[in-house]
Amino acid sequence: MQMENFAPIMFAGLVVVMLVGFPVAFSLAALGLASGLYAIEMGWFPVAFMSNLPISIFSILSNDLLLAIPFFTFMGTILEKCGLAEDMLDSMGQLFGPVRGGLGYSVIIVGFILGAITGTVAGQVIAMALISLPVMIRYGYNMRYATGVLAASGTITQLVPPSLVLVVLADQLGKPVGDMYKGAWGPSLLQIAMFAAYTFALGMVKPSYVPGVPREARSLNGWALWSKCLKGIVPSAILIFTVLGSMGGLPFQESALATPTEAGAMGVVGALILAAMHKRLNKSLMWEAMHGTMRLTAMVVFILIGSRVFSLVFQGVDGAKWVEHLLSGLPGGQVGFLIVVNIFVFFLAFFLDFFEIAFIIVPMLAPVAEKMGIDLIWFGVLLCVNLQTSFMHPPFGFALFYLRGIADTLYKEKRIPVPVKSNDIYLGSIPWVLMQILLVVVVIFVPQSVTAFLDKPEVVDLDKVVLEAPPLESDADNANKDQDPFKPKDEGAEDQKKIEELFNKK
Repeated sequence: MQMENFAPIMFAGLVVVMLVGFPVAFSLAALGLASGLYAIEMGWFPVAFMSNLPISIFSILSNDLLLAIPFFTFMGTILEKCGLAEDMLDSMGQLFGPVRGGLGYSVIIVGFILGAITGTVAGQVIAMALISLPVMIRYGYNMRYATGVLAASGTITQLVPPSLVLVVLADQLGKPVGDMYKGAWGPSLLQIAMFAAYTFALGMVKPSYVPGVPREARSLNGWALWSKCLKGIVPSAILIFTVLGSMGGLPFQESALATPTEAGAMGVVGALILAAMHKRLNKSLMWEAMHGTMRLTAMVVFILIGSRVFSLVFQGVDGAKWVEHLLSGLPGGQVGFLIVVNIFVFFLAFFLDFFEIAFIIVPMLAPVAEKMGIDLIWFGVLLCVNLQTSFMHPPFGFALFYLRGIADTLYKEKRIPVPVKSNDIYLGSIPWVLMQILLVVVVIFVPQSVTAFLDKPEVVDLDKVVLEAPPLESDADNANKDQDPFKPKDEGAEDQKKIEELFNKK
């Protein structure tokens, strides 16, 4: 076997081991080590090449940026369990409820706000479904719309800054986290606008699907209602702007005051303050938050180690060149490359978590994208938009699994009068997945949706550049260079003239 044929075999083996179902981190490491031993046996690289593996692993684990992952996870877990979601959904539901589709609007808005401060799809979907699904069923909302909007609003946390996905992608692409956050604001706002527009259109075409809640059903009115809404929104907004602003993640912000790790630590302090304000800060909450953070951080570390073992051997057998030749020759240039890559990532997301895609696939794609002249901030945000669908598309979307479990619990507890069918959950998700795919198309063909919020680079007009050459030196100037620099320039010439006169006299 030739070495150039081994890279595609390794890639095919990667797909197989990921489909087996064994933990990806250990499957990757085993495949990488086995491939490395075979490559050494074939003489494709020496045994000393594998000695780079410990150095490579320690270098990635010593990356300060990865410290932001446990901080943001800890912050999100605290906010997820402190009662903030319940208060916001209750107040927003009463505020928008009388409007046609008002409960849908409240779920979308609260999902956007919670997505910016929690960052966990599971907690967000579960919290919103527990509170809003019984209310939506009680007032006659269409079951497919209700399940779809709850799942979709929970998955937007993957895109809204300060998303954990963007932190990981920034690390893999070698770009500042603040720039990734600024680039994600445009698609985030577009996503919310699409969801709201769909709800509005459904209210116009099928008003019975999204009826308004009777005003008499409100338990609060006037200033009491507004104050409850502001009590949830204002502290959350302060926390969001503090965390993002400190790391330069707000639109058009030119400088950062803190690193992502320091901003994450500030976010944890803010989350603890919010939990104390809601009187939920206790030993049980802290233990659950620390336990969840530990599990997620350990998972990320082991996936990183496994992907590094695989990628080292893959690079050793010229796998990077194979991927580059495979993708750079696609028809359509940049657009063709982006379309193929996004289709590939979309189908991978049926089986893989976003961490696995970010650590395994992105390092293969990023060098090719950069050589093709694609802005890596745009590329990273585009992948993040695509990865949203991994939680939504049937039949493997995790958000749908979470919703399925919560719906069964609500029915067993008699909090909803009828069971929620799996058919309604899966069919209800399709319009929202299509909207997420539409957003991918918009970001591909309208890059300004990402770049509009980034710092504008300085543009130099080459036609107006003037090059001024120094004047040519005369013989007298060259002679003066050899003279004492502290003497006047004409003094050396005068001395030379006197010497010539004395010589002539003799």
